[in-house]
Amino acid sequence: MPSQSEGRPSEARSRLLHTATRLFYAEGIHAVGIDRIVVEAKVTRATLYRHFPGKEDLVLAYLAEVDRAIRGQADEALAARLPAADTIRALSEGITQGIRSPDFRGCAFLNAAAEYPDSASPVHQAVLGHRQWFLETVTALLAKIHEDGAEPAARHFVMMRDGAMAAGCLFDPALICETFLHGVERLLRVYATTDYNEPTQA
Repeated sequence: MPSQSEGRPSEARSRLLHTATRLFYAEGIHAVGIDRIVVEAKVTRATLYRHFPGKEDLVLAYLAEVDRAIRGQADEALAARLPAADTIRALSEGITQGIRSPDFRGCAFLNAAAEYPDSASPVHQAVLGHRQWFLETVTALLAKIHEDGAEPAARHFVMMRDGAMAAGCLFDPALICETFLHGVERLLRVYATTDYNEPTQA
C-alpha cells in the first residue's frame, strides 16, 4: 500500500488540514484544541491520529501548507521573467494583497515562532527554514541588480516585510501597504546606486 506522501491525500486528511489551517491562523495554535479540530473537520479522533500522530505533526503540516502557498506565489513571480527589481516589486505587491485581505492575522510563521520560542522545537525550526528560503530568494534577486551587499539589502527587505505584516493587522492596512511599498522603492533605488555595505546618508 503506498504511503500517504506517495499517494493522493485522503479526504479526511485534507479536511483536517484545512480546518486546522483556518483555526490555527485565525485564533492561534495553542488556543485551538484537538477536540475542536475533530468536531469541525467532522472526523473521529482515531482518524486524526491516523494521519497526524500528535498535535505538533498537525502544526508542522499547517506550516508546510502555508510555506507551499508562499513559495507558489514566489515561483509565479519568478516565472514571469521580469527584471529582478520588478520581480521584487511583484513579491512586494503579493505581500500587500495578503495584508489587505479581510481575514489577515499577520505572518503565520512569526505567529508560530511566538508560540514556540524554543529554538530546538521542530515548529521553530520549520519557521527558520521558511525564513531562510525567503531571505535566500530575495538575496538572489538583489544580486542580479548589484552583487555587492545583496544579503544585507535582503535582510533589510525582510525586516520591512516583517514590520508590515505585524502592523497590517493593527493599523490601517492601506497605509501600512503604502508605507511598505514606498520603503521597497527606496531600498531598490539606494541599493542600485550605492555600496549597500556602507552607511548612507538619510
